[in-house]
Amino acid sequence: MKVLVTGGLGFIGSHTVVELQNEGFEVVIIDNLSNSSEDVLKGITNITGKTPLFEKLDLREKASVQDFFKKHSDVTGVIHFAASKAVGESVENPLLYYENNISTLVYLLQELQQKPEASFIFSSSCTVYGQAEKMPITEDAPVQEAMSPYGNTKQIGEEIITDTTKVTNINAILLRYFNPVGAHSSNEIGELPLGVPQNLVPFITQTGVGLRKELSVFGDDYPTPDGTAVRDYIHVVDLAKAHVIALQRLFNKKNLQKVETFNLGTGKGSSVLEVINSFEKVSDKKLPYKIMPRREGDITEAYANTDKANNVLGWKAELSLDEAMASAWKWEQKVRS
Repeated sequence: MKVLVTGGLGFIGSHTVVELQNEGFEVVIIDNLSNSSEDVLKGITNITGKTPLFEKLDLREKASVQDFFKKHSDVTGVIHFAASKAVGESVENPLLYYENNISTLVYLLQELQQKPEASFIFSSSCTVYGQAEKMPITEDAPVQEAMSPYGNTKQIGEEIITDTTKVTNINAILLRYFNPVGAHSSNEIGELPLGVPQNLVPFITQTGVGLRKELSVFGDDYPTPDGTAVRDYIHVVDLAKAHVIALQRLFNKKNLQKVETFNLGTGKGSSVLEVINSFEKVSDKKLPYKIMPRREGDITEAYANTDKANNVLGWKAELSLDEAMASAWKWEQKVRS
């Protein structure tokens, strides 16, 4: 089976390529290297013993997408990661996000709808739930009005896929992730944010290694046990494995509907201070941080109800927060060495 992974040199994409190759899939990656590096191919090859096919192209160029599918006409499955994902940047530059996250999805689906059948896995986000009314969050929780253009592109993306599957031979699974963290145990691939990290864990590890002076903790007055915001942190390797299981579900025609939705998380919420404590434990370092005012748009808590992923998809997160933090720290030290 030949599988296209868009954004396959990114953080989650590269880990998913590893798991796909370990399961025997032939993988072709599309990436425009706007937020990744071609060096990641070496890491994937070192882990799996096989170099995936790689096409450097920009999915916003419709003609390039058409040419790709002519060349790789045997692609029947797509895992679509390629997207811009910084909430703050999306507020400042909404049109970039709508172009990058929506037009690219449309161009991919236009090619897939011409096939007798196709399987499509969409990288979505728990962002679509906003501040959910009940914890843990189930797949039936209402999709709230988006709090950022980024969040809106994930909601619109899900709607486009749902509408398209009704009238085509495409079957799709929407994977709503919580907070991916960590790195591969081989220390060959991990998270490599360009510039100042937007996410908590790389900011923690960069502070630990001395690249940042201190960590800012935004808000200690939330109605949570220690006052800091709570999220569901899932190890990226667990997350990657879920994509392979989802794709196999579609290939084996086990899906019960044309579009299925699954939350991917651990089912456990951890506060910002608990994540800091975990880092301090695994690194044996004291982390300098200061409490800052809350950020606009940040929600109090979000963690997954994983029953559907566990029982219907047949997937479960297995790695702990401490294991994720230890792997992220090991990776950070390698990158800076």
